[in-house]
Amino acid sequence: MPTYLDYIWQYILPVMVLILLAATLVYGGYRYGSNRGPVAEVGAWRKDLAEQQQTLEKAKQEMNANLDALTQRIGLLQAHVNRINALGSRLVTMANMEAKEFDFLHPPAMGGPDSELSQNAYESVEINKVLELLELQLLEKEQQLILLDDVIIDITLQGKTKPEGRPVVDGWMSSAYGYRNDPFSGKRQFHHGVDFAGVEGGPIFTVASGIVARTKKHPQYGNMVEIDHGNGYMTRYAHTSKILVEVGQVVKRGQHIAEIGNTGRSTGPHVHFEVIKEGNTINPGSMIGG
Repeated sequence: MPTYLDYIWQYILPVMVLILLAATLVYGGYRYGSNRGPVAEVGAWRKDLAEQQQTLEKAKQEMNANLDALTQRIGLLQAHVNRINALGSRLVTMANMEAKEFDFLHPPAMGGPDSELSQNAYESVEINKVLELLELQLLEKEQQLILLDDVIIDITLQGKTKPEGRPVVDGWMSSAYGYRNDPFSGKRQFHHGVDFAGVEGGPIFTVASGIVARTKKHPQYGNMVEIDHGNGYMTRYAHTSKILVEVGQVVKRGQHIAEIGNTGRSTGPHVHFEVIKEGNTINPGSMIGG
């Protein structure tokens, strides 16, 4: 007859072993899950962070693209403003107006309490509309000033504003306007002006009245002078050895403005003379009488 101890070993012990095995499996699963969970969460967090970084980078790129476009438009407006300021300053000088009253280099005097300002910031669409309106207004004002500039130049300088005559007295024409063989490369190319050879230091005269628009040391043209005659005309005098006028100075036809030189891309003492009409060079042959 089995004893009580035999009964325990036969029935209860296997049950306890099963319970212990189940508990071990549960505990092991818990430990595995507790150790695995944070790793999985970190991985998911990193993935989500990477996606957010990509979204942020895309937004930055779009913002930078919009800022670049806005910067270009602002730069264009600034260029228009600079041209208008230059024209305005020249007109004030030529018309003998009071510079303090017509100062184009500084903003006009304005004021008012800030409480009257709108509290709402501009939206991007509104900014674009403001910029478009400002661009249109600046273009209109620039055209009006250009017309006024032409009229004042013509009146002030007694109508002698159309290029006529030669920029030198004693020099001779060494290269005409049009196609020629380049003196350096020998290749066929277009010559946009007329060259007058002369003695180093010989006088160069302006062929029409106007205002000195630019004096510059150019790598190709050498020491160069450009004169604005209004009505779309400009003249250019290049390769000079010495410039005798300054930007903004009013000059009259036949005035001594520079001296013959050999600066820039040049093979000898001469003046390279150009006539420019509406931004394009034209043949000055009929104007210089040959």
